[in-house]
Amino acid sequence: MTDASPAAPEAHLLIVDDDERIRALLKKYLVRQGFLVTAAQDAAQARRLLSGLAFDLVVLDVMMPGEDGVSLTRWLRERVATPVILLTARGETGDRIVGLEAGADDYLPKPFEPRELVLRINAILRRVPPPQITQAPALLTLGPMRYDPETGELREGANPIRLTQTEAALMRIFAARPGEVISREALVDQLGRDRGGNGDLAQERAVDVQITRLRRKIEPDPKRPRYLQTVRGEGYMLTAS
Repeated sequence: MTDASPAAPEAHLLIVDDDERIRALLKKYLVRQGFLVTAAQDAAQARRLLSGLAFDLVVLDVMMPGEDGVSLTRWLRERVATPVILLTARGETGDRIVGLEAGADDYLPKPFEPRELVLRINAILRRVPPPQITQAPALLTLGPMRYDPETGELREGANPIRLTQTEAALMRIFAARPGEVISREALVDQLGRDRGGNGDLAQERAVDVQITRLRRKIEPDPKRPRYLQTVRGEGYMLTAS
């Protein structure tokens, strides 16, 4: 039996769970159901993603090391109306009330069937009005620097930071997906298209060199990158402050 297609075509979901196995299983299953899915391992990573990206719905584990899901839900409610489904192994009535009072739209006790989660997601998305489209994307903050995805300008205060053509292309790629790991292969492919597919930069080592040069312009300490991070074995990730 297959699930119904998502209520919102290619709705973008954020999955927040400290259990790597659950994150991977949920992401795989929800992608199969036609959703776009981004995953975070804790509340801190989720905050970074939520600060730079708009999501249609958040699936959030309650019990996590550090900040828990209820606290993160309150933080989220102070800023946006993005729907939240809380997941927890504690299914008592009192726990559900706490979660709902924090602003959650639904509450699903563990263990649960993934199909039930999809049905609940679709039910919420059907009743949520389409998000308002802003005229200009939010600026990305990198410490004292600000990057405007619309104009491609990088500034430190009032002073513009000059970027080469390749550095500007890298910033556009990373700014479109802040908080997400982008593989070297994907960067090679995207840079090749941006440069007309001439293959000048179609080498992963060449990408590494360009990353190093870009870090010199955006990092306080390029040898210990804070914003443009290396994710070992996977690629690079831009993390706004």
